[in-house]
Amino acid sequence: MKNQKKASIMSTTLTMAHRNLLKTWHNPDNLSDVIIQPIIFTLLFGFLFGGVIAGSVHAYLPMLVSGILIQSILNAAAGSGQQLREDINSGIFDRFKTLPISAFVPLAGQLIGDALRLLLSGLISLGTAFAIGWATSWIFVLVGLLVKNAELIGSLSMIIILVMTFLSNAFIPIRTLPLFLQSIVQLNPVTITISAIRAIMKTGYWNTEATLVIISGIIIIAIFMPLSLMVYRKNN
Repeated sequence: MKNQKKASIMSTTLTMAHRNLLKTWHNPDNLSDVIIQPIIFTLLFGFLFGGVIAGSVHAYLPMLVSGILIQSILNAAAGSGQQLREDINSGIFDRFKTLPISAFVPLAGQLIGDALRLLLSGLISLGTAFAIGWATSWIFVLVGLLVKNAELIGSLSMIIILVMTFLSNAFIPIRTLPLFLQSIVQLNPVTITISAIRAIMKTGYWNTEATLVIISGIIIIAIFMPLSLMVYRKNN
């Protein structure tokens, strides 16, 4: 009986994930931020800051590409909260509540479907970047459950993304920042992830930073998954 229940949860979660993918397929605008934005930002930041920071665009690319990668993954993760709130406002989640499925299933299905956005955003990204992106999705799911307006979620998500990426080593060396900011930046999960990507790209080996990324992702999921489920059960 227990195995049948697990199978039911798995199958219904995959069904929800398939629904999420169909929504994306029928609304390609949902992918524009993860397809077009990385190209625009790479060109913009490369030609704007390359000469000032590294002496040339070519010399700046090793630092820039990993930063753009993480920013793109965060943008893809942020879409989870906005799409979730749009679904809730449309009333579809009221229908889900009447179905004989676990309360975890609609949220898990949403995030598994969003994994495609993360994969497209990272394309040939390292597993560490994908892990932190999926973990970060749980943060934006909680935002989507707490904030009642989908447009406001988009604005809040952009603020969070800008703070996390610009208060990191995504685009500039940490040593160029004021001392009081350096300690904050070093604790930023985005900084840890970018450091891991750069180290792996340079050496080709798994490193301590990559392990810290996995640990950070586990901590984020351990905190925000239960919070998201608690808010979902209470408010929806």
